[in-house]
Amino acid sequence: MTTPQQQPPRPYVPTKTLDTPYPLIDNDPHFRRVVRYARPSDYVAAGAIGVAGPATMLIWERIAPSHVGKGGFAPIMRLSGALGVIAGFLYFTERSTLRFYGFSENKREADMDMREMVDKVKKGEPLYGKSTLSPHMQGVASRNSRYSGVWLHVIPWFNFVNHEQHGVDTAKYYQQAEKELEAERNGS
Repeated sequence: MTTPQQQPPRPYVPTKTLDTPYPLIDNDPHFRRVVRYARPSDYVAAGAIGVAGPATMLIWERIAPSHVGKGGFAPIMRLSGALGVIAGFLYFTERSTLRFYGFSENKREADMDMREMVDKVKKGEPLYGKSTLSPHMQGVASRNSRYSGVWLHVIPWFNFVNHEQHGVDTAKYYQQAEKELEAERNGS
């Protein structure tokens, strides 16, 4: 009988790889990366959605007045404004996240990812950051948030944990770093 300190290691089960039209960058991107890799068009789309709620309320008030007066209309505008901001933020993060998954065109993000990871390899830093969690808890966090961006409109669920389980072969970063370091040695 094994004691809790002597448990056998758990087998590693690789993540499922989906067939997508563009390359997978990360199947569980950290929230900071999702925001950092966002495109200007994501900000524009989020702003448009954020403004759509209050704008719709104003148009409806012009077409079919509610006659509640300024005291009754202001809370509705605040509520529609808050819902618009939340909806815009969720749309913003979903657009960025789906590019990480390879569901939409992601050449810019793939280049940014390669540059970021190769720079980390050259500096000797961990690719996906340092974590204070145990490897088991990192795996739990990863399994709970992997591909969560697909259902972001149902349950907003983001990855806030640094871990090593991202569904991509990290050897490509080390190979590219070796090529660049070799070119620097030969060129300098």
